[in-house]
Amino acid sequence: MGTVVVAADVDEAVVTATIARPDARTTTRHDPSARRRGILAMIGRRLMFVIPVCAAVSAGLFAAASISPFDPLVAYLGVRYTTTSDADKQMIAEQLGLDQPWYTTYWQWVQGLFTGDLGMSRSFGQPVVDVLTERVPWTLLLAGVGLALAVTVALVLGVLAGIRSGGILDRAVTALCITIQGLPPFVLSLGAIALFALGLGWLPVAGLTDAGADPTFAGVAAHMALPVAVLALSQLPWLLLAVRESVSVSRGEDFVAGAVARGIPTSTITRKHIVPTSLAPFVNVVGVRLPELVVGAVLVEEVFSWPGIAGAIVQSARDLDMALLAFLTIGTTLAVLLGSLLADVVVARLDPRVTTDG
Repeated sequence: MGTVVVAADVDEAVVTATIARPDARTTTRHDPSARRRGILAMIGRRLMFVIPVCAAVSAGLFAAASISPFDPLVAYLGVRYTTTSDADKQMIAEQLGLDQPWYTTYWQWVQGLFTGDLGMSRSFGQPVVDVLTERVPWTLLLAGVGLALAVTVALVLGVLAGIRSGGILDRAVTALCITIQGLPPFVLSLGAIALFALGLGWLPVAGLTDAGADPTFAGVAAHMALPVAVLALSQLPWLLLAVRESVSVSRGEDFVAGAVARGIPTSTITRKHIVPTSLAPFVNVVGVRLPELVVGAVLVEEVFSWPGIAGAIVQSARDLDMALLAFLTIGTTLAVLLGSLLADVVVARLDPRVTTDG
């Protein structure tokens, strides 16, 4: 009996010590100020990698361009290339700086970034700043509206399908998502043009406005409808299935069963319990899908002749227009890195169980 009492005393002491000295991570999760410091520290650590990653990507791009089989003089001279003498080609190459080692060209480009001089685009015959000013806003508009539409539809249909797991809507949505996952964005684009533009004649085929017309809200909206719908549809399967799976799992959690046992209405349980706990995994999937969104936007813009950066990326890559191509590549890299960081911050704010140590 004495041994039992001693053991009980020891167990009580251990429990008391554990309560008195809680785990540091548990304390951090429930301390708002400590949680904010942890998130800020995570942001600082992630931002420290931005410059090295961008430097490595840009240097690798210039090095790869130096061994590319494409001759930038072909694009620069056009049809005159075959009639231009070798001496003149050499002189033009020296004037354009094409005869320099890639690391010299790269260093000159880096110096231009720090001085605000982004250089001239050989492909478009105008400063890189002007090319970006003309095209980036249209890409941001297309990608932003497309992502917002995909997120909205994914949340609505994903929640409905997850709540009624195994039902008709769930099976139909899952089958549709699996089908769309196997179709590249350019195939969806061509199918949309064939059906809604050429077949039914409901929407314009391509471009920003009608030929010769100035951009208006109604005109841009009509021309943007198909590319936005295709871009959203191409991203929808992964987002929708993520919401559906997260909601379906949350339905089986103990806190939901407890809410049902207390007689709380189903709509209230869904709105205040299931949906909030399902947002963190969904936001994480959105961050992971950002690179695919960028690639999808490029493909969709090309098919629909949308005046965004897609045409500039393709043209500058084909012509080895490094002043423009390098900046577009770095801009895309930054968008992916910062978008992923933003998604992680939102997830950490939504779910206190997510650690910010890594």
